[in-house]
Amino acid sequence: MMILSTILVALVALEHVYILTLEMFMWTTPRAQKAFGTTKEFAQDTKSLAANQGLYNGFLAAGLVWGLFHPNDTFGFQLQLFFLICVGVAAVYGGMTAKKSILLVQGLPAFLAIIALLLANL
Repeated sequence: MMILSTILVALVALEHVYILTLEMFMWTTPRAQKAFGTTKEFAQDTKSLAANQGLYNGFLAAGLVWGLFHPNDTFGFQLQLFFLICVGVAAVYGGMTAKKSILLVQGLPAFLAIIALLLANL
């Protein structure tokens, strides 16, 4: 179960690095506009807001990676759990206020990783 939880946490971290990239560097591209359901005009008008949002996604990814590689297993577990819960809360909020698909795309991997992490640390 430890290997599965490590893989799932790493996937959540990678997903947030990808989101960081879309929001900070690709926000006005057709790829990001399609991913977030925005128009060219909206993307141009909100470019700085999206970059700020992307930075926060980067912090989530950094926290998860920190937890994965922390030399103290107990503290590493706590870091992973904390940042996964942050992702889960953000996914629920985003699903309720922005796009319901956020619950599936961001929330499901985070909640699966939480379950695997908890089971691996029983």
